[in-house]
Amino acid sequence: MWGKILCALFGMALFKWPGFFLGLMIGHWFDRSLRSSFEGAGGFGALKRDQDDAEGLFMYSTFAVMGHLAKADGVVTTAHIDKATTFMQQLGLDAAQQQEAQRAFREGKAADFPLQQQLAQLKQRYRWRPDLLQMFLEIQISVAYVDAKLSTVELTLLQQVAAALSISGSRLQYLLGRFEAEARFANRPPQQKPKNATVQDAYQLLGVKSDCSKAELKKAYKKQMAQHHPDKLMSQGLPKEMMELAKRKTQDIQAAYELLCQHRQD
Repeated sequence: MWGKILCALFGMALFKWPGFFLGLMIGHWFDRSLRSSFEGAGGFGALKRDQDDAEGLFMYSTFAVMGHLAKADGVVTTAHIDKATTFMQQLGLDAAQQQEAQRAFREGKAADFPLQQQLAQLKQRYRWRPDLLQMFLEIQISVAYVDAKLSTVELTLLQQVAAALSISGSRLQYLLGRFEAEARFANRPPQQKPKNATVQDAYQLLGVKSDCSKAELKKAYKKQMAQHHPDKLMSQGLPKEMMELAKRKTQDIQAAYELLCQHRQD
C-alpha cells in the first residue's frame, strides 16, 4: 500500500495529475513485488520481527503468544493443540502458512520466548488501532478458556498481555465475562422461547444491563458491530485470513441484538 501512496505523491509533484496516476500504477507493481518477495521468504514467520510487515507481525504474534499461553500451566494439552489446529483451519491457511503458524506456536512455547518484546512490537505497530489490539487479546482469551476454565497462571499471563497492549484491567475483566457469555450464547440450544440465562448472556455479550433503554441497547449494538466489523478491521490492517473470525463475531452480535429486541416485545 505504501508503494502506491509514495509513488503517486512523487509522480504528482513532478507531473501533476498524469504523474499521480502513473505513480499509482508503478506503486501498485512495487507493492505486488514486495508481497511476492515476502511470500517467497517464508511468510509471516520469516518476517515476524519486521515492523513494516504489519500483517506478518500480527499473525506471528497471534500464534506465538497462543503457544506461550498454552504452556502457561507447564504442559501443552491436546485441547490446546486441537484449538490451535482448528483455528488455523478456520482461517483457511494453506499448507505453507500452517507450517509457519505451527513454528510460531512452538517458538512461543519456549521458556526464553521474549513475550514482552514481541508484544511491544505489536503495540508499536498497531498503537493507533485499539480495536485490532483488543481482537488480539480476545483470541488469546479463547485459548485460555480451551478447557472451559481459567487458571491463576493463565489469568496472570492475560493480565500481562493486556497491560503490554495498554488495555486496562477492568476492560480485561469485561472481555473475560463477555467471552463466557458469548460462548454460552453461541452454544444455546434451538428453542421457541429463550431461557432467562440465554437472555442475560445476550445482554452481557452486548455490554449492557437488562434494564437499559431501547436507545441504549441499540447504541451498544452499533458500538459492538463497529468494533468487530470485518471491513473496518481489515482496513486497519487485520490479516485477510482472520476475516472469517470477525464475521462470526458480528453474526453473534447480530443474533444477540435480534433476540433481545424480540424478547422485549413479548
